[in-house]
Amino acid sequence: MVRFFLLVLFCLAMKIGVGQNGVVDEVKIKGAKRTKTDFIKKIIRLEKGMILDSILIDKDMERLKRLPAISHAYYEIQPLENEKIVVLYYIEENFTLIPFANLFTSSNDDFAFRIGLQEFNLLGRNITLGGFYQYDIFSSYGLSIRAPNLFNSRLGLAINYHDFTTQEPVFFDSTTADYRYNNKGFEILGLYEFDFKNRIELGFSLFTEDYAYLSGATNPMVPQALNVDKHLVKLIYDFNNLEYFYQYLEGFRSSLNFQYVGSSNLSLPEFLIGFNDFAYFHRIGEKGNWASRLRLGLASNVDTPFAPFTVDNNLNIRGVGNTIDRGTGAIVLNTEYRHTLVDEDWFVLQGNVFVDGGSWRNPGGDFGDFAESQNIRVYPGVGLRFIHKRIFNAIFRIDYGYGITEDASRGVVFGIGQYF
Repeated sequence: MVRFFLLVLFCLAMKIGVGQNGVVDEVKIKGAKRTKTDFIKKIIRLEKGMILDSILIDKDMERLKRLPAISHAYYEIQPLENEKIVVLYYIEENFTLIPFANLFTSSNDDFAFRIGLQEFNLLGRNITLGGFYQYDIFSSYGLSIRAPNLFNSRLGLAINYHDFTTQEPVFFDSTTADYRYNNKGFEILGLYEFDFKNRIELGFSLFTEDYAYLSGATNPMVPQALNVDKHLVKLIYDFNNLEYFYQYLEGFRSSLNFQYVGSSNLSLPEFLIGFNDFAYFHRIGEKGNWASRLRLGLASNVDTPFAPFTVDNNLNIRGVGNTIDRGTGAIVLNTEYRHTLVDEDWFVLQGNVFVDGGSWRNPGGDFGDFAESQNIRVYPGVGLRFIHKRIFNAIFRIDYGYGITEDASRGVVFGIGQYF
């Protein structure tokens, strides 16, 4: 027993010695074409003069693989004389200038589309610049720039502008009315990375909301026109412990989004809204990936037809329809098994089976609403993913969801990127 214990200690010592021996004489970047090597050296933690640390290098690999510009990264160690070493970081780059086009139908089955263009690696420095135009009965557009490493390796900035107009259903008195909804404004956020796993975003937004009645039910207590200037303070805290290997993910991630919204109209109450997404991913064999997301959300429980949490195809429940209900609280679980059917040099075909389920608190209601059958939706389904391995986020998805709860519907949902 003593011999076995000594053998274990010896093996651990040898492992530590292998991971920590040698002084780094140089860090070389290989494979960078569009990404600037000085930017890569700015964000990695390994530097010349350090003692070789394999744990630190592994974190650098994961940090690089999280960048939109890089699809994969690995390293090599070359020994020199006098216990010095050269560490080579190899990267495989993504193509990052991505046009996109979505075709879909709106709530009244009219043809609608969104087109846009995004560059995810502007100037080779992990800056995202993008814009879109959408036609869905009305025209909308938006512009955004995001530079997470603008000031140094940890501190950055994001600026967004949008002029978004849609036809929105509003629910009250067990009836529905359609409104023309316009939201125009800008947002500025400071971005800060505490360490490899933890980052924060903090900022504010100034915007104008405009509701105009189109058709449907009316109520003297529900305004047919509403135009109000609002301000918003936003806090996002992200814990990311995911490991990336091309289309596969492993690990846990938690993202908290908390907002305070105030209004220039004193008759409209200020309110708070917050939600947290908990995501867990697990590799199953060589080709399988189990993925789950739990969203818990609450807002100030104001009895209003304009409640902030919505039940929608593109946000939480695949197959349920476009904005079929609203609430001041939400519990949503999405879970799916993804299996790689084809994996070639640049192309991947994935199939998936999923179950989406959730419940909502009615505006002005109580927590018992989550258990009411009319507020619960459960939608199992199947889908496909067409993935380009060399283009960032080039994932075209199609899902079919079939409701099995009260007054359920069914439907096909298209999109770009994984659903979560």
